[in-house]
Amino acid sequence: METKSNPAKRKLSWREKMRALGRAHRKASVKLETSQPLLQHLNELRQRIFKAFIAVIVTTALCFAFAQTLIDYLAAPLGGRDALVSIEITENVAIFMRVALLGGVVLGMPFIVYQAMRFLLPGLKKREKIWLLLGVPFATGLFASGVAFTWFVMIPTAVPFLVNFLDIQTQVRPLNYFQFITSLMFWIGLFFEMPLVVMFLARLGIVKAKQLAQGWRYSVVAMAIVAAGITPTVDPVNMGLVMLPLMALYVISIVLAAIAGRRRNG
Repeated sequence: METKSNPAKRKLSWREKMRALGRAHRKASVKLETSQPLLQHLNELRQRIFKAFIAVIVTTALCFAFAQTLIDYLAAPLGGRDALVSIEITENVAIFMRVALLGGVVLGMPFIVYQAMRFLLPGLKKREKIWLLLGVPFATGLFASGVAFTWFVMIPTAVPFLVNFLDIQTQVRPLNYFQFITSLMFWIGLFFEMPLVVMFLARLGIVKAKQLAQGWRYSVVAMAIVAAGITPTVDPVNMGLVMLPLMALYVISIVLAAIAGRRRNG
């Protein structure tokens, strides 16, 4: 007897296709839920960011109490608040919040660095806890040094140059001035964290001190570009004021990368 050939597969209806899609989605969800390491890392990152965010909110709220004192202090290079002219109804509130936020970030920096290091260095051993204890004040000190460098070195030379340029009378807006001051302090403070970042990258084996030393020419060019980008004026004096500490920080980064690399190999 001849065997009957198998009938052609019938086409699935749209309901059956939706059911199949639902089964595939549930199967993929189960696989994702079973990937515990990835979910644990993402959950820990979320918790660390949330804790750092709460810390900044608390420290910013504390800075509300002396934000006006900070504003008077930051307005000193212009001759005080009397030299500022506000032209928008919300401008004064905006600068109050901005200055308080900068103060909150500075005060909360130790806790922010602690949360970042706890995420980057999970399951710390006894010897690695020393890195954490040293890293938090070191990172805080670097950021504070960047802020202090901006205020005591860059601002006294940059502000008079900008205000008196072309001998044209300048009426300075508060929002523009404090945005300029706080942004400069924040970004230069972050750039001062370079040695700590390089040390962690060397600790993870991503960079080596020998690579950094051999690539110093490219680094000088990169630092010149960075200095030109964040320097508020176009004159080479202020650009050099930014480049010199960046070059010193690069040398410190090489030394710390060498130390971290030896500990990693040991």
